[in-house]
Amino acid sequence: MITTIIGFPRIGEFRSLKFTTEKYFRNEIDEKSLIHEGKMIRKKHWELLKNQGLDSVPSNDFSFYDTFLDTAFLFNIIPKKVQNSSLSALDRYFSLSRGYQSKQIDIKALPMKKWFNTNYHYLVPTFERGQEIKLVGTKVIDEYLEAKTLGIETRPTIIGPFTLIQQSIIEENLSKKELIPSLIVAYEQLFETLNTHHATWIQLDEPALVTDLSKEDIALFKEIYTELLTKKNKLSVLIQTYFGDVRDIYSDLIRLPFDGIGLDFIEGEKNKELVNTEFPEEVILFAGVVNGKNIWRNNYQQTVELIQSLKAKNIALTTSCSLLHVPFTIENEDFDPSIEKHLAFAKEKIQELKELNDIITANNSEALKKNSKLFSTERFPQNTTIKKKVNSLTKTDFIRKPNFSEREKVQREAFNLPLLPTTTIGSFPQTQDVKQIRSKLIKQEITEEEYVDYLRKRTIDWIEWQEELGFDVLVHGEFERNDMVEYFGQHLDGYIFSKNGWVQSYGTRCVKPPIIWGDISRTAPITTDWTIFAQKNTTKIVKGMLTGPVTLLNWSFAREDISLKESTLQLALAIQEEVLDLEKNNIRMIQIDEAALREKLPLRRSDWYTKYLNWAIPAFRLVHSNVQPTTQIHTHMCYSEFTDIIAAIDNMDADVISFEASRSNLEILDELKKQHFKTQVGPGVYDIHSPRIPQLTEIDETIRKILEKVPSHKLWINPDCGLKTRAEYETKASLEVLIDATNKIRRELLNDTKKN
Repeated sequence: MITTIIGFPRIGEFRSLKFTTEKYFRNEIDEKSLIHEGKMIRKKHWELLKNQGLDSVPSNDFSFYDTFLDTAFLFNIIPKKVQNSSLSALDRYFSLSRGYQSKQIDIKALPMKKWFNTNYHYLVPTFERGQEIKLVGTKVIDEYLEAKTLGIETRPTIIGPFTLIQQSIIEENLSKKELIPSLIVAYEQLFETLNTHHATWIQLDEPALVTDLSKEDIALFKEIYTELLTKKNKLSVLIQTYFGDVRDIYSDLIRLPFDGIGLDFIEGEKNKELVNTEFPEEVILFAGVVNGKNIWRNNYQQTVELIQSLKAKNIALTTSCSLLHVPFTIENEDFDPSIEKHLAFAKEKIQELKELNDIITANNSEALKKNSKLFSTERFPQNTTIKKKVNSLTKTDFIRKPNFSEREKVQREAFNLPLLPTTTIGSFPQTQDVKQIRSKLIKQEITEEEYVDYLRKRTIDWIEWQEELGFDVLVHGEFERNDMVEYFGQHLDGYIFSKNGWVQSYGTRCVKPPIIWGDISRTAPITTDWTIFAQKNTTKIVKGMLTGPVTLLNWSFAREDISLKESTLQLALAIQEEVLDLEKNNIRMIQIDEAALREKLPLRRSDWYTKYLNWAIPAFRLVHSNVQPTTQIHTHMCYSEFTDIIAAIDNMDADVISFEASRSNLEILDELKKQHFKTQVGPGVYDIHSPRIPQLTEIDETIRKILEKVPSHKLWINPDCGLKTRAEYETKASLEVLIDATNKIRRELLNDTKKN
């Protein structure tokens, strides 16, 4: 059988691409140096994949920022303002990634959304009337030829036309059908060029096929590919899906002249049943049997049985999705051998594919025997106390009293906040000196006391700055935290941590997800000392800042031996203890972030409640169900589409919800109004993921737009996310604009009230 993967991590083994790209952003290196680093990373990865024994190696899975944006640039799907700018091609690309601001040019970054049910964020282009969609880029060809000069024949990969349309924004005066002719021609041009260079395969990624598809969607797909596949010539075309099954489109999929069809057998619940009903003999089934989203070893016995049960004549073994979502290799870790043997990062998953192939084709019984032994013993002793707590939960444990409207009255009187209260989401810039002081502590170059003294001074400085600027509700800045999930994991029993297990979240932003190894419990307070310290240094309210149980689960590598629901309830009980400790210490506002609430929402609407929301929302409620009416519970969510789960979000029964809105043009507001959303809200009024400093007129206009949909007594003013990744001068300048705009509108509202 052929062995291959869908894609490989592109940030470099030790995040070299991240660091080099950020040097370019700081003007420390030139464009030539950045391009050279990209070339070196690609070379290393292609050679690694070939040397690991893969039969087919992908290319064009590399990107300097985002492959969806790469595709938009390839086919000229970019704003005219950017096309006509005086920036270099690379800087035009980065201007849409991060925004760009100069005296002559002001470009806003593209919207950013979650890539289906992952923690990866992609940039969303817009199809505009008047755009000339055509093949203008050469990246796919350049990287194919680059590998060829190394003696490696690759399979170029690219976002397919159907997913490109489905996941992009389309101007109101345009229809999807209008886009098809020019888009087909653009892909045909790519096919023709690849044929000219004697490429053998192209991989078209179509993950949108695993979502709920309407009759119109299916007709659109068929129209595109019926025409496009007539132009493939000698090129073999693999249509690759992942993150679910293709039940809505399968019968049409197998009747189109594809040479390969890639299906996910990890998350694709119905794919086995579909394949075994009918599968064309002449087509290769690229079977995704090794999990591309988690880090546990593959159970060979189960996988072999699955493969042998598939009624397809030609099978290639591959991963369930791109390995972009897992760290590079466990070779760079120092796990105890008893732990390491259970883990497989990207490089190890390639070895698993090879061993699975050997077991099936060469009867490698030794590899099967060794793997079976791994799965025949328990990894760790269970925590029976935690298990008992979870099993004894009743309906009343998930209900907060009194109801929201009563609490709102009590809190309004207790806090006496001004109209349009201002706050931030939690974190302030983790500048180089903060990172260095933490590094010195880890290396034991300074004492714990010196470390704490430094962070206390930093916290006081920012408390005083917030007071001077005029914020109504303060935050302590979270300078002691390396990451909003890892920090909590380090203070909970049941977690383990990697040294270099970095995964790309977006662009140069990488996260190091902790691993849920066993049952979760809290043995000591986590955040109370820092929050109490901050509160003692101001007469204004300081919010306690916590990460919620659903986000802790979704941004960790979760266990596969128990349900996600059980893991989340364990986390909820642990965070509940932290909430009650904060309240006991007179912290009157507590923010429980659920940034990743939507991340594991099933891609099919019919599964939303039965397989996820029916336990994820109650898990959040469990965290705050026992607090007093005078304790105000905040939560925050970002960079996902929430309009279709507004009712579920309201059901979280928080008192205030802040969420990202700046890059999505406040689209969520109409739905809030339509569904009579009861919770107080703080839609983000500017985009913190761009270094661009907003103008006063922009925030002023944004607040006024929000007030058209949200009553002033229900509205909070805040940025759209935490400020950890921003520079200090950007943060202060942007927040000064936020306060100025709020004060201006607040005065107008108060004057209007007096007149009336």
